[in-house]
This record gives sequence, C-alpha cells and structure tokens, in this order.
Amino acid sequence: MQAKKVPLRMCTGCGEMKPKKELVRVVKNKEGEISLDLTGKAPGRGAYVCNSIDCLKKARKSRRIERSFQCKIPDEVYDKMESEMIAGE
Repeated sequence: MQAKKVPLRMCTGCGEMKPKKELVRVVKNKEGEISLDLTGKAPGRGAYVCNSIDCLKKARKSRRIERSFQCKIPDEVYDKMESEMIAGE
C-alpha cells in the first residue's frame, strides 16, 4: 500500500513549502472580504501563511497576499488578522 500524499502549500511570508495542516489559510470570499480561515474549509480564494506573526508581517511588507488576491488590502484587515492569530495561539 502506498503512503498517503501530504498536500504542501507555500507560505506567502517566508516562501517555504510546508504541509497544509501546519499553515493558516487567508481567504477572500465572493463579497471581497478577507479574513483568516483557521479551519481551512471556508469557501473562496485562499492563500497560506505560517502560524506566526513574523510570517504574516513579511507577507504584509512584501504585499504577497495582495498579489495573490489581486486587490489592495487595508491596514485594518491586517491588524485584525494579527489579533486573531495572537488569540489563536
């Protein structure tokens, strides 16, 4: 029997390929709202970031999440994601 393939995703902050379960999903839904998806199952376009504030700050500085969603993300949304990530730890 073959070993089960582990899905890998790239962190938008550090650029490392990691197993999907180790990353937090940032999702943009049909209404254009951007939020953290801690379950990984919310509908919409997704981007992944490590479960650390440092990687979220790197992704914010390099605007990688904005590029993957092809839209400008307000600072309030980033601040909300940071506070959610701190509360989730």
